[in-house]
Amino acid sequence: MFKQDQLDKIAAGKEKWAAKLEATVKKRPEREPEFAVDSGITINTVYTPLDLADMDYEKDLGMPGEYPYTRGVQPNLYRGRLWTMRQYAGFGSADETNQRFRYLLEQGQTGLSCAFDLPTQIGYDSDHPLARGEVGKVGVAIDSLADMETLFDQIPLGKVSTSMTINAPAGILLAMYIACAEKQGFTKSEINGTIQNDVIKEYICRGTYILPPEPSMRLISNIFEFCSKEIPQWNTISISGYHIREAGATAAQEIAFTLADGIAYVDAAIKSGLDVDAFGGRLSFFFNAHLNFLEEVAKFRAARRVWARIMRERFGAKNPRSWTLRFHTQTAGVSLTAQQPMVNIMRTAYEALSAVLGGTQSLHTNSYDEALALPCDESVMIALRTQQVIGYEIGVCDLVDPLGGSYYIESLTNALEEKAMDYIGKIDALGGAVKAIEFMQKEIHNSAYQYQLAIDNKKKTVIGVNKFQMEEKPPEGLLKVDLSVGERQVEKLKKVKAGRDQAKVESLLKAVREAAQSDANMIPVFVEAVKEYVTLGEICDVLRDVFGEYKQQIVF
Repeated sequence: MFKQDQLDKIAAGKEKWAAKLEATVKKRPEREPEFAVDSGITINTVYTPLDLADMDYEKDLGMPGEYPYTRGVQPNLYRGRLWTMRQYAGFGSADETNQRFRYLLEQGQTGLSCAFDLPTQIGYDSDHPLARGEVGKVGVAIDSLADMETLFDQIPLGKVSTSMTINAPAGILLAMYIACAEKQGFTKSEINGTIQNDVIKEYICRGTYILPPEPSMRLISNIFEFCSKEIPQWNTISISGYHIREAGATAAQEIAFTLADGIAYVDAAIKSGLDVDAFGGRLSFFFNAHLNFLEEVAKFRAARRVWARIMRERFGAKNPRSWTLRFHTQTAGVSLTAQQPMVNIMRTAYEALSAVLGGTQSLHTNSYDEALALPCDESVMIALRTQQVIGYEIGVCDLVDPLGGSYYIESLTNALEEKAMDYIGKIDALGGAVKAIEFMQKEIHNSAYQYQLAIDNKKKTVIGVNKFQMEEKPPEGLLKVDLSVGERQVEKLKKVKAGRDQAKVESLLKAVREAAQSDANMIPVFVEAVKEYVTLGEICDVLRDVFGEYKQQIVF
């Protein structure tokens, strides 16, 4: 990027400057013996063109909207349209969550993001013994199409984009969403949104799995195939680094492990007979925005470049859309503290800004009280307003990739790419992401331990936790889920089951079993079943019976 004589001149000037720096440091020692980002990459005192001497602008950067997409997937990014503002919501009953959805849409939110309770996530109805005490606690309870109809009452599904954080039973929830939209009068081609549908990361770090890997990968490939033909605007998967990062991974590990999972899904789909360009353009990703501001900006840029190269060079995708890494971002839940919770507003704002400067396509900002309880209306409003201030008031959306060309940002982007590719090489050598689950778990556990150790030793400052503590009053106004939610949900489920044609239900469950035992695509069978109010738990019980359940190995 620079002529050799210019680099020589800069090198000579830097050598003279280094002598001044050494003298300054002797008089005024630096705060740390060594500065580094969380991924372990050393931070120099200053960066110059010498740090980018080997960079090829066209090969490594290019223009926004062009390969390798380091600078963004759209030519004009937010000058055309701001990112989709999604506030993750879901608690209690479908009726309560519907009220929160409508409140957020009235306040200017531009897309919905739905959280499901734990029984729903692991495929149990609310009347199952294992669901007792968990119904509606960490998300909304969805047992049947009746709940989905209530959840989206007065919300036109053909006109709003919905993201659903659901993994193991993703195909069943998608089927309910389709049936609900059709009842509202919309066709499958009119609806758009995303299902997370990322089971590998459940095995790695999150734990809401049901089936073993092989049938789980088959279900994911079934969704890819079905949506490519029936729901062209639907994002069939949101390959999630968010939970990997929440579990303790570094930024470099988040890139590597997320994209390694993506490689596994693409491999599985191709092996099932799909053309990479038939589904590649509908893959999406989900990343964490953590506290090391500039490292996070570089992380998003590096992830785009790595994925573009993987899809074009490794898988031979020919459609440029298949090369693009489009992603949703959520600010870091683990960065929030119960101590001095109002400080979380600043943490979230900086994390959100890093996502915007990194070129995210949609964003959720955490609420300041989430270390204490589910967010209340006030905290959700502040979180949404945080996005709106970034989008409308501070000027960072007026140009594309405003930090592009920074010697430090470009150098850090390169370093993160190198670390990520090293990890991907190790995962490939182990046979891919599914076979490398224990390797990734061990790496995440070690990183989490080192991060916590740095906090405990006060090498890493957390305001209110290990520095600048203060006496605080007990928090007030926290949202609590009424314990009667579970009882009301069970009663609703009883009425749904009592009103069904039981012979038809049994026939549809038999069809689910036959599809599972064959090579058929299971999604159309799910759609037909849920239309007759066959429940999530009933379908998942059939799948458990056919495929068995996954038992996780304990890794130390």
